[in-house]
Amino acid sequence: MNIKIVYQGNSAEIVEKKSRFIADIFSVSSEEEALQILEKVKKKYWDARHHCWAYAIGDEQVQERCSDDGEPSGTAGKPILEVIRGNEIHNVLIVVTRYFGGTLLGTGGLVRAYTQAAQEGIAVSTIVTKTQGYKVKIQTDYTTLGKIQYLLGQKGIQIIDSVYQDNVEIFVYISKEEETVLQHDITEVTNGQTVAERIEECSFANVEGQVIQFDN
Repeated sequence: MNIKIVYQGNSAEIVEKKSRFIADIFSVSSEEEALQILEKVKKKYWDARHHCWAYAIGDEQVQERCSDDGEPSGTAGKPILEVIRGNEIHNVLIVVTRYFGGTLLGTGGLVRAYTQAAQEGIAVSTIVTKTQGYKVKIQTDYTTLGKIQYLLGQKGIQIIDSVYQDNVEIFVYISKEEETVLQHDITEVTNGQTVAERIEECSFANVEGQVIQFDN
């Protein structure tokens, strides 16, 4: 299973008719954590009029909540939540803080402003696709090494480590869906001389060209 998550959250600000909308993006794993972060944001921007927010927590059974925090019903929390849904991001909290600029924006203006602020916050954050799969060791000899490297390159599988001794040990991450196919292809190109061995089940993601493993 692949899900999009926040690897590194960030902040963005827009100004609409002198009102400032500051979006803060966070990775969260529980409602308790989300509410704790929300309280910190409120303390940081203690003099702001509104702290509107939405979150989506869970990989499969996603739990969603949102709040307009005093804005007209449906003009803040729901638009933020719709941005989360539209980007298909999991385990995320978005808080949009508003400093009132003295001019009423109307319901349509508020929806557009909160939507834009949330979108800008996501745009400046690092969003990655987390994949459930395995860390795999491929042990081969030097005569078939080139074939293995070519096969992995064709599949877009990045080699994360190599150990050169009497034989060569290559380590890669592979999704659960792709593992069986990889096993078959390696056996085929090496005439059964090489197999891929599971080291551990894990989740991983490509972050700016580097594959990283997550704890869960």
